[in-house]
Amino acid sequence: MDIATPPSVVSATLALPTPAILVVEDSEATAALYVEYLRSANYRVRTASTLAAAQKLLAAEVFGAVVLDLNLPDGNGLDMLRDIRRQGLPTETMVVTATGTLAVAVEAMREGAFDFIVKPFARDRLLVTVRNALERLRLRAVVDTYESDFARNRYFGLVGASLAMQRVYRIVDSAAPSQAPIYISGESGTGKQLCAEAIHRRSARADGPFIAVSCSAQPRDVLERTLFGGEGAGPGAIARAHGGTLLLREVGDMDASIQARLLQFLASGTIGGSGGSAGESPDVRIVCSSTRDPRGDARLGRIREDLFFRLHVIPIQMPPVREREDDGVLLAHHTLLRFAQEEGKAFRDIAPDAAYAIRRYAWPGNVREIENAMRSVVVLHAGETVRVDMLPAHVAQAAPSGISDGLDMGASAPVQATGAADAKPSIRPLWIVEREIIEAAIADCDGNIPRAAAFLEISPSTIYRKKQAWEVIDRKS
Repeated sequence: MDIATPPSVVSATLALPTPAILVVEDSEATAALYVEYLRSANYRVRTASTLAAAQKLLAAEVFGAVVLDLNLPDGNGLDMLRDIRRQGLPTETMVVTATGTLAVAVEAMREGAFDFIVKPFARDRLLVTVRNALERLRLRAVVDTYESDFARNRYFGLVGASLAMQRVYRIVDSAAPSQAPIYISGESGTGKQLCAEAIHRRSARADGPFIAVSCSAQPRDVLERTLFGGEGAGPGAIARAHGGTLLLREVGDMDASIQARLLQFLASGTIGGSGGSAGESPDVRIVCSSTRDPRGDARLGRIREDLFFRLHVIPIQMPPVREREDDGVLLAHHTLLRFAQEEGKAFRDIAPDAAYAIRRYAWPGNVREIENAMRSVVVLHAGETVRVDMLPAHVAQAAPSGISDGLDMGASAPVQATGAADAKPSIRPLWIVEREIIEAAIADCDGNIPRAAAFLEISPSTIYRKKQAWEVIDRKS
């Protein structure tokens, strides 16, 4: 199997001011001509007259393209082409030869050559080929980046592979390096604090403190001292978060006078008032979270309008589990392993019928409810695999009776039909046919999942999730 080139390596290749080209040619005069052609187009060029010299340069430097003569003093250029492919080097290779037989061209293309050029050729023929090769390399970097994004099912403590969570990850990627305030909203248990922690860890403030303060169920005086400090209370949370991130939960529950003081701090950068941290100018990034719609809080007067516009700069909506495709099973498996380790239990997998129940249940308590269910399973039961009868009764009821043991966690569940013994042998379960179609498409696209997904008119993330589910089925069979 070929080694995949890491996107970061490909991106590094293309980030150079002018792509480097390696010319491997034993004729000094011919090599000089190629160098002249390439440098006229502002490419940086290195040359090698033998396989050994070329391999040494490839080991030491990164080249966007290689112009490779096949007939070299110490061997056949096809051997070097095979090495480039086997090592997964981030480069495109153009094979050059004076003997342009069809058999040689076919072999070169099979070994990974971008193009096959027969000597002699014009300057424009070489430059167009090199430009096209570098463009394909750039597109590979784009595809690899998208593939890497869609494959993410973990992100700084957050767990989820659904498109809804990929959107959250991308917003955090973009917003975390800035200083702009962020407002995270979502139902209880959707992971708002984990999202805030991800923002902190993804930012340049990662080495600074992360402090979370709940603005609910605290008397006004207590919350004011908590945030701003006071006589005998020492520095408040704002001062202690200097150089880091301060998470404010439910700002809409904050007393109006404290909101005014917070607004003053955001406007001036200085903590007003007396005692505690008064007069200090801490450098702190504010992140807010709420189970309510922050715009609704502003309309109803729970949050001052001027404070709302200061805080609600970059909104992030955390999706509930019921809107996260197959993330429920992924979350359940993740928490199962964590609790099994904590409790010294052997659980490591979820049976297909249990996975189907988890997928079908709505999880009104979201991630927190999934964690509670898995902890209950681990504490009350023993074994390596979670069966449907081990789940809390209200969750287990989501699984219809008679589900096949071959249930695909990532696809529609095959249900054992009444009178299945009378069914025609030619009728096959839908999930098996679906798997065959997807795997055939991937094979036809040479393993390129985003390309296969485009032809199938589905999301690449759907294919990744189904492949994970099939691996579970294969392990059981």
